[in-house]
Amino acid sequence: MLSGVISSSVLADDHSRCAVDDRDREVCLHTAARRIATLSPGATELTYAAGAGEQVVAVVSYSDYPPEAKDVASVGSHTRIDLETLVGLAPDLVIGWVTGNPAEQMETLEALGMPVFYIEPRTVDDVAHTIERLARLAGTEPAGQQVADDFREGMADLAARYHNRDPVRTFYQVWDQPLMSVNDEHLIGQVVQLCSGENVFGDQPRLVPRLDDEAVLVANPEAIIAGGMGEENRHWLTHWEQYPHLSAVADDSLYFVPPSLIQRPTPRLLEGARLLCEKLEQTRQKRTAAQAMSRSS
Repeated sequence: MLSGVISSSVLADDHSRCAVDDRDREVCLHTAARRIATLSPGATELTYAAGAGEQVVAVVSYSDYPPEAKDVASVGSHTRIDLETLVGLAPDLVIGWVTGNPAEQMETLEALGMPVFYIEPRTVDDVAHTIERLARLAGTEPAGQQVADDFREGMADLAARYHNRDPVRTFYQVWDQPLMSVNDEHLIGQVVQLCSGENVFGDQPRLVPRLDDEAVLVANPEAIIAGGMGEENRHWLTHWEQYPHLSAVADDSLYFVPPSLIQRPTPRLLEGARLLCEKLEQTRQKRTAAQAMSRSS
């Protein structure tokens, strides 16, 4: 049941479980959720990370991590939910995505009396805090807290390791047609900064700006990192090889990071961040070697 916006995340009643979602609504359950529906791949992964995987009874397409999530009943896609199937599964908690699920269908679920908890982590700490809140609603606090703490600690260690490194001018390619990147407010942009990368499109007003090849050529990044759909998109990198004077091409600094590790705001972002930091460090080392060679010649 929804009780509106309340500043406290826990009510005085020890038997109730409440948390404020990412639409600033407090969602309260009388008891821990035992039948959870997750309506985006990210929501599925975060719910499992919170220790509540065994309570998940419904997912949507592309909910492929952890692997056992693929065996859970599917109720359509995040953009079009099979409401009849979902209602038939009788979830006692629905995890929605703030900007990903159809508003009309979500309103229908709420009208039917289903508690809907909206999430959409946008910062590193948001990822950990989301896990904590999901664990609270699912009654899996110890497991969720451990995952949240490990994630925070790992990201803090990366930040401490790389914060004094020389900046590397970086272009992160989130899509190819149309060509798209991220700005500094995007979670991926925040990871680039954590690795002491300088996002060449960081000051763009849109979270995910659309670009063209000319914009990238003018920006002349030292490193290009590609993501996208699927775990292999090498053709996105070979596209840039037609521009041999581009710094990233000339220095062989074209890198690929599996998108599932960097484009989902889940604990696996830590692994993706480590890979991204390592790629930028390789570019720094190439730069240092080139400078040393130039001085000796």
